[in-house]
Amino acid sequence: MADKSYFILKQIMEKIALDIVGLSYSQTQSGAYALVLGEQDGNRRLPIIIGAFEAQAIAIELEDMTPSRPLTHDLFKSFANSFKINIEEVLIYNLMEGIFHAKLICRQGESLVEIDTRTSDAVALAVRFKCPIFTHEFILKEAGIIVEEGADSDSKPAAKTPKSDKKGVASLSLTELNKKLEIALDTENYEEASRLRDEINKRGESNN
Repeated sequence: MADKSYFILKQIMEKIALDIVGLSYSQTQSGAYALVLGEQDGNRRLPIIIGAFEAQAIAIELEDMTPSRPLTHDLFKSFANSFKINIEEVLIYNLMEGIFHAKLICRQGESLVEIDTRTSDAVALAVRFKCPIFTHEFILKEAGIIVEEGADSDSKPAAKTPKSDKKGVASLSLTELNKKLEIALDTENYEEASRLRDEINKRGESNN
């Protein structure tokens, strides 16, 4: 009986690797965004509602944008690097009353420390430290959803405006787009910057 209990506990606590597969406007909460994590070796998705600031922090790093001044998560990374602290992994370890709980697994030399954090902040740091994101089976069973192949293609990136708002940028030349992109980055208007970057990238792909 003890062996069976150990096997069940091991299954529950086994870590499952996740990737970021979507970042879109929340359809249920105004002003919020849905961060969608997907298991690497399966078709389950874990949707997590996060705030606009954290969504932008994740989107900026994913899209290789460089803010004119460091954001909070960039500052944290610079601080950690200065003291030779590395985040080795992020673990979403619990789900209570609809709230996900995460922690950072940090290493400084021989010391390994776990730090509790909001899941949105943990993911924003994970993309900066290029570290893996994990969760447990029981969390995916409770909050995960199964999607068909290709279903993630409809997700809209968080820092982008709807297609109906993109008509203006289509009439701009590439030079004008790049100039506006510089201004948007300097003024920290990341939604506009992301929209402009999309248009520039789209034109670059069409010319290849």
